[in-house]
Amino acid sequence: MVKRSFKITNETGIHARPATTLVNCCMEFNSHITLEALKTIVDFKSIMGVMSLGIYSGAVIEVRCDGEDENEALEAISEKIVSLGLGKEI
Repeated sequence: MVKRSFKITNETGIHARPATTLVNCCMEFNSHITLEALKTIVDFKSIMGVMSLGIYSGAVIEVRCDGEDENEALEAISEKIVSLGLGKEI
């Protein structure tokens, strides 16, 4: 298992459009991918799960990947979070 933490810097947090982009990115991998925020863990391949977290600006999230392509998955998700201007790695 590999994991990485991010601080959300986007003033609107993670809302529907970027959440959908991130979920679609996760769906490209076979690994089990979870997202933890606000003391809750959800399946990062579930748009409803991600949206239910209500991730706001300033929140800290942790992405965990476990499986055969875990390293590639974590790199792709990390790049997507940064490129979308959602947050920065901590």
